Amino acid sequence: MSWLEVVVVASGVALVAARWLPRRVRRPVGSGASVLVVLSGVVLVGTALRWQMVPVLVGAGLVVPFAVAGEVRARRGRAPRRSRWWVALPASVGCLCLIAVGPVGAWALPVPVFPEPSGEFAVGTSVVQWTDAARSEGATPEESDRRTVVVQVWYPARKSPADARGAVYLGRTDREAGIVADGLADYLGVPGFLLDGLTRARTHAVVDAPVADGGGRFPVVLFSPGLGGVRTQNSAWAQELASHGYVVAALDHPYDSAAVVLADGRTVRTKVAATGDADRDEELAARWTAVRAADLSFVLGQLERVARGEIPGPVGGRMDTGRVAATGHSLGGAAALLAARQDDRFDAVIDLDGFPHGPAPTRFPQPVLALTQDVRTDIDPDYLPRLTRVLSLSGATSYRLSVPGAAHLTFTDAPLHLPPVESLVGARGRTEGPRVTSAASLAFLNATLRDAPEGLAAALRAYGDLTVHRAGAHR
Repeated sequence: MSWLEVVVVASGVALVAARWLPRRVRRPVGSGASVLVVLSGVVLVGTALRWQMVPVLVGAGLVVPFAVAGEVRARRGRAPRRSRWWVALPASVGCLCLIAVGPVGAWALPVPVFPEPSGEFAVGTSVVQWTDAARSEGATPEESDRRTVVVQVWYPARKSPADARGAVYLGRTDREAGIVADGLADYLGVPGFLLDGLTRARTHAVVDAPVADGGGRFPVVLFSPGLGGVRTQNSAWAQELASHGYVVAALDHPYDSAAVVLADGRTVRTKVAATGDADRDEELAARWTAVRAADLSFVLGQLERVARGEIPGPVGGRMDTGRVAATGHSLGGAAALLAARQDDRFDAVIDLDGFPHGPAPTRFPQPVLALTQDVRTDIDPDYLPRLTRVLSLSGATSYRLSVPGAAHLTFTDAPLHLPPVESLVGARGRTEGPRVTSAASLAFLNATLRDAPEGLAAALRAYGDLTVHRAGAHR
């Protein structure tokens, strides 16, 4: 909570408690708390009122009239009126319960605070939009519609001035962040106000910061979010990788991502949804995976053109598009696996808890790191056999790292802003899940894109239960 919110909560508690204090301190405590509640409440309402503070103001506001009335009577020389204890006690408890909703709600659904990137570089970010003239948009009936993707790039940057503000988390502007938050709320089926903390969050990346001077050319990491997810859903991970000298390009997939704001101001909402029929849903998932895989290959082609100076774009010739990893979370992880199998320009794959979809897998040359939760076979009996089959077909040594205490959303930013419920975000706390995801990813990327494989297995074992799939062992 902000200091102003702390003042509101504390003064509200003091105001309620004043009724039960000794007579000599009751009046000054009640009067002072009333003034603080009113003044700080007015400032909050006029500037940055969060939904968590509404019940606090209601609970305190119910008591303020009684405190004011007591003060007025005292100034007129009259004895203050006091309600009988059996009336005042439940009223006080009710008001305190309302006030308690504030800090509890702020703890459960906080404004996310992103871990400070640990690498040697500061982080810049930029957003571009590209249209694939060779592909029609299958989600619309208009034959003239071409497939368009929005891409956010995080990259190693020069250190910005101390007063430079970090980028808005969910979009290029506050308005876009609000639209995306509303889209996510609709997709999740929850009231929009529950996600208002996301619209207030800022990251450590600075928009359009100059590219770092040193470090040579930077390897490239493409990222596809989960089903309905948005390009920024792994910002903590992307910033950490960028601070260690990687260019991370994350995609919004229009008509799949919950909400995508295009350059012309149009908002594209998701059209994907499960049907409840297992066979039909697998067919749809395979189709969505194929579209995403094509998006990844298209964006890699655009980044190659940027690197050659053929089209404008962030980072320019500092990108090394000869060292590229395809990565993704959930359905995005499936898309990364499929993209690598179809496109040998990708040199490595990271699958963050993604069930492989698509056609029957064939052999492919790239190494894979698959980070998974502790998958229970009684819940999803097909996941591990399917993933193991794909990993066994790699022509390089690949790894599956099962992270203890992880849930599906552990591998995203979700632990930073969702309630710390084990079934939802795992049991690793607010920051440990993102930290493990970033550290394991960095170890793998350094080994595969920077030719530093020594000790990779030992490094990965520090984060969970490791299964190594040796190249050729299953042929």
